[in-house]
Amino acid sequence: MAEIQTNYVETIAPGYPGMVANGETSNRITRTIEDAGGIGFGKAAFRGTGDHGVTATPTAGGLVGITIAHEALGIIAGQTADIYAQRQNVPIMTQGVIWVTAGEDVTDGVQAYVTSGGAFVDTASSNVILPGWFFDTTALSGSLVKLAKR
Repeated sequence: MAEIQTNYVETIAPGYPGMVANGETSNRITRTIEDAGGIGFGKAAFRGTGDHGVTATPTAGGLVGITIAHEALGIIAGQTADIYAQRQNVPIMTQGVIWVTAGEDVTDGVQAYVTSGGAFVDTASSNVILPGWFFDTTALSGSLVKLAKR
């Protein structure tokens, strides 16, 4: 029988983008994706043009919350894994602690912002503030980091 895996890392990943980080009190809602390209797991979602719609396009004062990953999301032919497609319902965390990917080196306890490209950063300059959301851990750019709104 062939060996499938012969190399192992010493530590396992603490989570993945869009994973609820812990059992703290949280609030979750559902909205509908308006973007033709969809919205990925662990991304900021902003008010769309429809009454129930959301978009990944950052708008000041328009933050709805952070998209929650769904491990059982079925992939329809032509879709990309780990992305909610246009017109799909998406679970969104409006309060709580969730894993996201740091868009730059970030520091625990610092206010979170999102760039025009959707990256989570702690630099205010020309970025959109995520009101009430703060980094809950320190991380290097491209690493997983906890984002919290309490």
